[in-house]
Parts: sequence; C-alpha cells; structure tokens
Amino acid sequence: MCSPEEAALLRLEEVHSATLARINSLILQPLLSADPEPSEPQARECLRLLQELHRSSQELWEVTEESLRSLWERQRHPHSIGLESLLLLRSPDRVLQVHMEYIESYTSCLVVQAFQKVAKRKSEYWRGQRKALRQLLTGMSSECSVGTTLAQALRQPLTQHVQQYVLLLLSLRDTIGERHPAKELVMHAVTLFGNLQSFMGQALDQAVATQALWHTLSSRQRDVLCTPAHRLLQDSQDVPVTVTPLRAERVLLFDDALVLLQGHNVHTFDLKLLWVDPGQERCMFHLLTPEEELSFCARDPQSQVVWQWKVTQAVCQALCGKKDFPVLGTGLEPAEPPACRCGSYTFRAEGRLCQATYEGEWFRGRPHGKGTLKWPNGRNHVGNFREGLEQGFGIHLVPQATEDKFDCYKCHWQEGSMCGYGICEYSSDEVYKGYFQDGLRHGFGVLDSAPQAPQPFRYTGHWEKGQRSGFGIQEDSDRGERYIGMWRADQRHGPGVVVTQAGVCYQGTFQVDKMVGPGVLLSEDDSLYEGSFTRDLTLVGKGKVTFPNGFTLEGSFSSGTGKGLYTQGVLDTAALPPDPSSTCKRQLGLGAFPVESRWQGVYNPFRDFVRAGCPGDLQEALLGFHVQSSRELRKSQEYLCCERSHPEDSAGSVEDILEELLQHREPETLQQYLRKALSNARHPLGKLLQTLMLTFQASYAGVGANKHLQGLAQEEVKQHAQELWAAYRELHVHGLMLPLVLPSFYSELFTLYLLLHEREDSLYSQGITNLSLFPDTKLLEFLDVQKHLWPLKDLKLTTNQRYSLVRDKCFLSATECLQKIMTTVDPREKLEVLEKTYGEIEATVTRVLGREHKLPMDDLLPLLIYVVSRARIQHLGAEIHLIRDMMDPVHIGGLYDFLLTALESCYEHIQKEDMRLRHLPGHWDSRELW
Repeated sequence: MCSPEEAALLRLEEVHSATLARINSLILQPLLSADPEPSEPQARECLRLLQELHRSSQELWEVTEESLRSLWERQRHPHSIGLESLLLLRSPDRVLQVHMEYIESYTSCLVVQAFQKVAKRKSEYWRGQRKALRQLLTGMSSECSVGTTLAQALRQPLTQHVQQYVLLLLSLRDTIGERHPAKELVMHAVTLFGNLQSFMGQALDQAVATQALWHTLSSRQRDVLCTPAHRLLQDSQDVPVTVTPLRAERVLLFDDALVLLQGHNVHTFDLKLLWVDPGQERCMFHLLTPEEELSFCARDPQSQVVWQWKVTQAVCQALCGKKDFPVLGTGLEPAEPPACRCGSYTFRAEGRLCQATYEGEWFRGRPHGKGTLKWPNGRNHVGNFREGLEQGFGIHLVPQATEDKFDCYKCHWQEGSMCGYGICEYSSDEVYKGYFQDGLRHGFGVLDSAPQAPQPFRYTGHWEKGQRSGFGIQEDSDRGERYIGMWRADQRHGPGVVVTQAGVCYQGTFQVDKMVGPGVLLSEDDSLYEGSFTRDLTLVGKGKVTFPNGFTLEGSFSSGTGKGLYTQGVLDTAALPPDPSSTCKRQLGLGAFPVESRWQGVYNPFRDFVRAGCPGDLQEALLGFHVQSSRELRKSQEYLCCERSHPEDSAGSVEDILEELLQHREPETLQQYLRKALSNARHPLGKLLQTLMLTFQASYAGVGANKHLQGLAQEEVKQHAQELWAAYRELHVHGLMLPLVLPSFYSELFTLYLLLHEREDSLYSQGITNLSLFPDTKLLEFLDVQKHLWPLKDLKLTTNQRYSLVRDKCFLSATECLQKIMTTVDPREKLEVLEKTYGEIEATVTRVLGREHKLPMDDLLPLLIYVVSRARIQHLGAEIHLIRDMMDPVHIGGLYDFLLTALESCYEHIQKEDMRLRHLPGHWDSRELW
C-alpha cells in the first residue's frame, strides 16, 4: 500500500492543479484578452510580462498534472511501481526549474506593478470578481486594492504549495527505511525544494522591496531604473554609506547593477565589470570599474561589512548569469568573484577610447587578454590587451573617407602603440611589411606601391619615425631606375648610387632628393665621367670623361633642352689604352655604405628575439618579408592572426631548436645542422636568411644587375655569412657558414660576375671555339705537350682512321671532372673539383708512363689548357673570379691557391690573340697546325 505521505501528496497535487486551472481562467486569460495592442512602450512591456507569466503558469500546471499522474499510477499499482517513479523524485530538477521560471515571471510583473496597471483598465470587471478572488486566498483583507488582490492570488497558492511539498517530503524521508532504494532520491528532493522555498522567499522579498523603491524616486530616476530585470539588494537609506569621488546622494545595489544617484544624474555600473578591493582603511572598501575607482565609506565596521559582502555576492551572482542556488545570504563562506572575466563595456570618458566598445577579457577593471575594441566610425582593433592597452599581436582597421575602404594593420603592439613587426595593407592598395615603433614605421621595412599606381615603386630599407631614413633601396618601375644609398626625412640624402635600365650608373652625394656637387657616371661601355651634375643628373660644369680606349676629354659641359650635350675642353688621344680588366672592374658604392651597417635593421630584431629567449609571440618578427603574391600574403596574415602555436612542420619549440644548434660544436655536424636550419622556412635562421635574400634581390636583381655593383654584392654576401652566425665567431666563417649562405644569393651574385667579366669571357669563348677545331694529337702538339705524356693508348682507332683525326678522347676523365665545377655553388667544392681534375691528369700521366709522376708547372700548364679547352666551361672567367673572391682565406698560399692560379693562367692564355690564331706566348715555338 502507499504511505500516508504519498496519499497527502496526491491530494496536494489535485488541489494545486485545480487551483492553477482556476487562476488561468479567472485571472490570466482575462488579463490578456479583449484589449487591443497598447501603443505606449510601458504598456507593451506589461503585456509581454503577463504573456510570459501565462506561459510559465501553463508549464507549471502541465508538470503538476504529470506529477499527479505518477502519483495515481503509484496508488493503483503500489507493488509493481516503485516510489522512485514519482515525478518529484524521478525528475526533481525539472519540477524545480518550472517553479523558478514561474517565480521569475511573477516577480518581474510585480516589480513593474503590472497587476495594478492592468487592473485599472478593467476596474468594473475586477470588482465583480473580488469574491471569487478571495476564495483563492487566506488571511486577505477585504480593503486591499484590486492590483494587490491579483498579486496575492497569483502568489499565495504557490508559496503554500511549495511549503507543503517540503513538509511532506521531510515526513516521507523520516518514514522510509535507511536501506530503501528511493532514500537518496527523497533526500535529494528535500534539499532541492527546501532551497526552492528559501529562494522563493528571497525573490519575493526583493521584488516587493524593489516595487516599493520606485515611490521614493523622482519620475526621471524612476523612468531610467524601473525595469523588470532589477531587484533591489541594498539601499544606502537603510544602511548609510558615502561614495567618493562622485559624492552620491544615494547608493542602490541591484542584482545586476550598482547605481549612484547624484541630483538628476543616474550613474549605473554593470556588476559583471565591478571588482571589489577591500582596502586598508577602517570602514572603507574600494570598487574598480572600467573607467574609475570608487571609494565606499560606512559609518561603522558593521555597515562596511554588510555593503562589501552584499556587493561581492551580487557580483558573483551576476557573473553566474542566472539566479541560482545557493541563494544570496546562505553558505558558509562568501564566494570570491574571479579577477579575470569576460564582458562588454562602452567607454564614456573623453580620450582615445571615448564611445568605443570593448568586448573580451578583463582583469581588475582593465581590458586584459583577448578582446575586440570598436569605435562608432567603424574603426576597430582585435587582439591582445594588457592593463587596458593594446599589447601583443592585433589587427587594427581604420576606415577611410572612401566608402568600404580601410587601412588594415596586422601588427605587434606595445602599450597601445604599434611596436614590432607588422603587415599593413592600406586603402590606397599600398602594402608595408616591416617594423614599427610608437605607431610609426621604424626599423627595416618594405613598402610596395599599388600594382596599378601611376608611378609604381618599391622601397626596401630602413625607416625612422615613419620616414625613410638610413640605408635603403627604391626602385622606380616607371622611370626604370633604382636608387641604392642613404635617406633622411623620406628623401634621398647622403651618398647614393642610381642604376638605370639603360645600364648607366651614377654615384654622388644627394641632398633633399637631388644630386649635388661632384659625382661619377659610368656607362655600359665603361666610359667614365667625373664632374658635376644638375639636379636631374645631367652633365654640367667642369668635368672629365675617360673613354674605354684611354682617350680623355676634360673641360666644361652644358646642355640645352632638345639640343644635346655641349662641351668645350681638351681631348687627349695620346694616352695608352688602359688594361681592360681594370676598366671593367670600376665599382660603385664601395666605402660609401659600410657593409657592416647596411642591414642592421634586419639583424637586430633577430638578435633581440634570441636574447629574449625566443618568445612565441615574437616569431612573426622573422616571418612575412619574403611573401610576394597576394595569396601567400593572405596565408601569412592568417598565420599571424590565428595560429599562435608552431606549425606542424616545426618540431619542438624555438628555444629547443636553438639549444640543439648550440650543442653542435664539431664543424661537420654543425654545418650539417645549419644546412637543415637555413633551408627550413619555419626555422628562425631560415626566416632570417629569406629576409636577407629579399634585400639582396631588391639591390641586385632586375635593374640592379649591373656589373659596377659586383663589389657591393660580394662584400654583402660575406657579411651575411659573418652575421648569420656571430655566436660562432671562434669557428671559421668562410669554411662553415659561407658555403651554406652563398646558394641563397648565388643567382643574383653570379649574374653580376657574368656582366663584369663579359668581355673577357667573350674572348675566352672565341679561343675555345678555335681550339675545338684541333683533333687531340694536333692540339697536344700545338700546346707543346711532351709526346711521352700523350695518352695514345686512349685513342681507339677504327679501320682507315688516324690519330690525327680523333677528338675528345685524351684526358677524358679529367675533362669530365672539370665540367662538374659548374654543378656546385660552394667555392670550396669548386676548388675540390679543380683538385680532383689535377689528380685525374696526374693519374692519366702515371698510367701512360707506367710509374708515379708529379707534374712540374711547365708540364702541368699545357695539359691543363688542353683539359680546359675540351671541358668547354661557359663563363669560366666569372667562375674563377667568384671562387677567388669567396674562397676561404685559409687556402691562400696553399694547394687550392696554386691550382686556382694555374686555372687563371690557362684562362688568360686562351684569351690571347696569338692563341686564338697560331702562336702561343713565351717559350713555345710556332708550329704548323697540319
């Protein structure tokens, strides 16, 4: 059989269900029927709240009916259906939630006096229903107003019902045995509905207090504060407190806001963005808000405790986002609200943030962490903040006058200003990739004009306070010119070199963007002008021209518009022709821009990155300069914006990578590791190398591929090798780092060597062509190679074939070995190829003689000329000079130096006029070719 408590619960639910149905038909439906849609905002709000109350009442009736059915089933089948089948025990949380929603709806109506307002519209009807309403109530005075009667009729049945729930569940808990399977369910239900009873009492008390508050305020204050969401928790009229610096006349603590009344002004503070600071002074505590700090001073310690405790608890409840258990005023210890929170706030005080809305993470009243800052004009910032200021990486959009046009800064920030590396796309379609300081371009950076700009340009170099300053390169695509040199205040200023697409080069001193004073002009045919120029680089005044043939013209120069160049001076034709090698080696820029100071704007950020312990948020300082296409740019920016961890192809942290690098001390293992690091675009050293490649290409590719810049380029590559691994200065840079760095710059650098030695290589090529006409034996005879050294055994003759007709068979292994000099860019490897070629020549001679033989210079030189002529290496002069300039100084005076000198001698002999015709110089005699 069912217990008496279950029978009592059944009767209780029957009565409550009937009461709810009557409330619905007697009160709620009449409140919502017949009247047209009100036009006043307040009336519409009341109607909405009553509709919500009706909906929650329906849900309460439905869950009561479901509870009633479970009790009926239990009563009919007590032996087959257990106690745990009752809805109150099976789903107490659901029953609880429905009750809380009804309480919330009811108290919202109560706070805004919805019942009184609606009762006035149908006063005659409600007077006729007063007797029926009183039947729903107990202890209700007949003198109460209709509004009060309606409020009581909707409240009293529920409070009495919940009270009976708690009593019956407590009785049920005490009657069932300890081992009853539903024991824990009953105890859980007792706890929940006990909390509900406390919550309901507190919620109703707060609503009544809030409703009473409005009568004490002015109409203006009431219009601002009277909302259904507000619940009054504390009033300074009850527990006095003063607030500075606002000196509020009255302080009101609601469950979602702190309000300070000051005359007609109402200052409202969102509790979610309120931080309680206990302070050190007696009877005082402080509140931190996004824009100010408030000091609360009470009359006595007890009042101070009340206010501080209630504010703290209210903040905790507001951060929870709902009214929940434990209710305010219960619990052993008050909860401490977190110092770090998320929230939204619109700044009102004058300043850079005025009217801006911040949404994101906060710490003690300041934006701190990730967040978004938006201004009404469309300007916004998304990124990291620290103590109220932009800090770390962020994206900043600045709207422009043109519709739908923005300047987009994807940059690092420090204390509210751009500082560090960034990629910036401007509304003009210009793109800047580089460093900032205090919000201005500062340090190394690359600025590209819009692709369709009338005068397209690219500047690669250094900036100072937003202006081009220091060493930099600017290419003017429209004029076909490139300027390499010094800048100041956004203008060319100081020593500089101008290279034109026509091959003409200028060097001089610039002032306010114009060349002034004496300068140098080098034409493509190596003609040299030394003298004065006009501001548009036209020859003017006294000067001297030295022609490639040695003639000089010294005098005064002038020009007229469309009339060409005029000169008056002395032409000297008596001078001997200069050495062609010295003429073509005239170099520009050497000494004007010290190589060690050219690209410190690239090296310094890398050094700072390493010294700082390689922090992850600064890795972008090494990324992005080399990105060229818009697709790659977007991909790079997406990485900057979103991916804060290492990409998958980077194994381990940067600290680990560099630490591992420091562990390798043996040159071979270190070089192997460095090769991998430099070839990995995600490795810090690889990123740095790519940026250096960018500067090198900006200087010496395209228009800059001029033979007169070869000296600048050569010393720059060496400096890069030195700087890239300054931490290993005790190791030999040429032997360790230069071979690893050179491949990255080889294409542009070798092009300069080709241009510089074009004339010599042309003569050499013609000599090779002539020598290739000789068959092997005739060429060996022509070169005066001693006949006992001829490898005739290598000449396999066919029928009717003579030795004098066979070609490209002698010293074949040495020839094939020497050809490999073109397959590598490392000077040491090229020298090793040369050494192996020498070894192959000696091996062939040893085989011919049948004994080991060391070749003296007189025998080696003609044999080496033979091998060089048969190898047919293109641009051998460029190869030789690059090897000589880039070879490790440790090899000077050694075997490599000797072999390179021998190769240089062969190269020079092949260029000679008599070599290209019939005779060889020196001790070799003239011989018949056939």
